Amino acid sequence: MNRILLFSKTLTLAVPPKPGRILPALLIFFALFGSLTYLIGTDDTSFLTSLQPGGNGWGRGGTKNAGNGLPQRPKLPHHPIDDLISDARLQFNQLMGKRSQSVEQAAHRYRERRGRHPPPGFDKWFEVARKKNCVIVEEFFDRIYHDINPFWGLEPRTIRSRAHQQEHVISVRNGKVKAVVDGGGEVPFRMKQWVDLVKKMMPYLPDLDMAVNFMDESRVMVPWDTIAEYVAAEERNRTLVPIGAATTKYGGVADIESDKGYDPDWQHGDTHRFWDYVRDACPPDSPGSKVSSLSNFNTTVEFPDGPNQEYTYKGFVKNFTASEDVCLQPHLRSMHGTFIEAISMSTTRELVPMFGESKLTTNNEMLIPSAMYLAERSRKEYSGGGARGGPWAKKKDGVMWRGSASGARNREETWRHNHRHRFIQMMNGTTVAAVEAGDRSAAPTFQLASPDNDPYNLFALRAGKLGEWVKSWSQVGFNDLLCFPSELNRKGKVLKTCKHNDAYMSPVPVMTFRRMYGYKYLPDIDGNSFSGRYRAFLMSSSLPLKSTIYPEWHDARLMPWVHFVPFDNTYMDFYGLMEYFLGGHDAEAERIATDGQVWSQAVLRPDDMLVYTWRLLLEYARVMDDNRDTLAYVEDLAR
Repeated sequence: MNRILLFSKTLTLAVPPKPGRILPALLIFFALFGSLTYLIGTDDTSFLTSLQPGGNGWGRGGTKNAGNGLPQRPKLPHHPIDDLISDARLQFNQLMGKRSQSVEQAAHRYRERRGRHPPPGFDKWFEVARKKNCVIVEEFFDRIYHDINPFWGLEPRTIRSRAHQQEHVISVRNGKVKAVVDGGGEVPFRMKQWVDLVKKMMPYLPDLDMAVNFMDESRVMVPWDTIAEYVAAEERNRTLVPIGAATTKYGGVADIESDKGYDPDWQHGDTHRFWDYVRDACPPDSPGSKVSSLSNFNTTVEFPDGPNQEYTYKGFVKNFTASEDVCLQPHLRSMHGTFIEAISMSTTRELVPMFGESKLTTNNEMLIPSAMYLAERSRKEYSGGGARGGPWAKKKDGVMWRGSASGARNREETWRHNHRHRFIQMMNGTTVAAVEAGDRSAAPTFQLASPDNDPYNLFALRAGKLGEWVKSWSQVGFNDLLCFPSELNRKGKVLKTCKHNDAYMSPVPVMTFRRMYGYKYLPDIDGNSFSGRYRAFLMSSSLPLKSTIYPEWHDARLMPWVHFVPFDNTYMDFYGLMEYFLGGHDAEAERIATDGQVWSQAVLRPDDMLVYTWRLLLEYARVMDDNRDTLAYVEDLAR
């Protein structure tokens, strides 16, 4: 059994408008039918001549105008990405046919999918969701049950007690919500946002303690065999309790108020060895369970032989959920900063009830919306305020990315293994050209396939012009190298440069989100954990391209190839993606960008975050209640 893939990432858009609600109807109309440009149809194969002058984003190596005689692949009559887009749209439209319009429908679909009655309070939850125009599709909440089900393997009092004794807890008592910090310390920024979110659910939540993780890094990593036992216990005891035996009154948490002394044995050790925790949490038959952490990072980066067949179709990501699964990708121990040297580490192997913004597929936190998505200040900082970008036709046909060298410590001994450094180097046309010319030392972070052994059959690579081609569309660079240890100037100010990176990259100026939205293609990759800019990119008029090993709360409601474009964590497929979109498939890119923007504005609103978290907390309150086996909403059946 593979507990990592308990739900499939095959979701996709045909939401019928409710009569009398004009705005949702308009949103759905455009989501269904795409932009006017797509309907009319375009066949833009002149991208090389239409590009604005652009460099390689590094402040060195020079720039050239596009349209400089670079070879262009003729538009192919059919491409694998055509299949991925077509299949994804069909799947999403089928899923939208399951939208619940009444509490009776929602409860029926809950029982059908979960094998239990909904928790008490389900009717009020649905009433609020409908008032807020939320799209209610049962599959959108699969993440909740992936996260919550293992806790059915623990005794309810154990869950209550473990939660109560954590360092940062959101306490709900008698309809009142407050932050409790061990020792009376300052309430972290993230915790404040979640407190405000929970307050909006009052007075409809029972008493509970909600321990939260305010660190970037995920923390709860229980070995696979233990989780497998807990999940099996949940499956054995799953039942539809008879209506006459159902109860609705939660027992509360008063019995654990004085509990003290629980120690989850938090590990703060060698972050270089973090893969060993991951390995123990992987299914025993998975590739990731068969390798240990690297003992020495003064080695070349481990690249797989080719695309991962578990989740790709002809080299391109098909199953986005599986592409996030580190257990299927043992090479990531050598090429993702999380496993090289994370900025901090505080990990337990015990099942502690803890809520967090993101996690590895091997972690056991319960996911809630990011504080970055909730706070007004952060929404402006990570979105450009009210800016969403102008019309597609006026955008530059280029890839834009700016950020810092986060994701792991930028040390001289280890930086070549960091994922953000790899992406920057792969997007540097000058570096790529040097590798093409035979200078392998120019790119210690990546390798190029030979023209005769390229799974993507890149036209520019076969012509010996890949570097020049990349330079014509890439505007990618670090604005801060985050050197470790930090380098100082004569006045003691921390520099944004880094001596051990000087031969490979230089910092570039910061670019605002408003200016980023002037480009068609916005890649989004991991930092220290998930990327806080992803929601903003989805809501922009540009096209997000997403690579990550960190699932978030909203993944089940976003369909790859319908709302965004996925790419692999090796980044090996990125050139193939760009050859497709820049080589005559501008209309396909525009439609995904438009559908993603419209859809995210319908399902990633603060109201949607409220409704998701509310439902999660109802399930959480039930699983830690002594009467959890009989707690149920059955009023719809008794009518």
